[in-house]
Amino acid sequence: MGFLFFAAVTGIGGGTLRDIILGRVPVFWVVNPTYVIICAIVGVLFFFTAHLFESRYRLLIWLDAVGLSAYCVMGAAKGMAATGSPTVAIVTGALTATFGGILRDLLANEPSVLLRPEIYVTAAIVGAGVFTAANTTMLPLYISAGLGVAAAFAVRGGALWFGWTFPTYHHKPGRHPDDVM
Repeated sequence: MGFLFFAAVTGIGGGTLRDIILGRVPVFWVVNPTYVIICAIVGVLFFFTAHLFESRYRLLIWLDAVGLSAYCVMGAAKGMAATGSPTVAIVTGALTATFGGILRDLLANEPSVLLRPEIYVTAAIVGAGVFTAANTTMLPLYISAGLGVAAAFAVRGGALWFGWTFPTYHHKPGRHPDDVM
C-alpha cells in the first residue's frame, strides 16, 4: 500500500494543486481516473522490480528528471491556457512538476529537495519559462513544448551528471538588540 500511496502522491500531487489554484474542479484525475490507475501500475511495477536494479535510486532520479521536464511544460501550458498570464504559466509549470515530489518527501519524512543544494525546482522554472517564452512568440506548440522539455532536462540532467548545486546558506550570528541602537 505504501508504494501505491507514494506513487499517487508523487504522480498527481502537483497537478492537483495546480487545478485547485486555477479553479479547475473537479481536478484532472477525478475527471479522468486513468492518471490514478497509471500511478498504481507504476507503484506496483516498481514494488516488484526495484530489487532488479543495482542502483535503484540513480534510476529513479533520472526517471524523475524526465517526468519533471515533461510536467513543467504541461503545467505551464495549462496555466497559460487558463489565464493567458506568462507569470501564472511559469508558476503552475513549476508547481505541477515539483509539488508531488516535495509532498512525497514530507510525508515520507525525507529531507525535502527544497532544503538541499540540489538543482530541482530551478530546472522546472527554466523549462516552464522557456516553454512560455517560446509559446508567447507564437512558435508552434510542439516546438515550444520540445524547447521547454529540453531546457528543463538539460538543467536537471546537468545537475545530476556533473553534480551542479547551489551554494548553501551559511547564517551569520545576529547582532544583539542592544547593539542596534
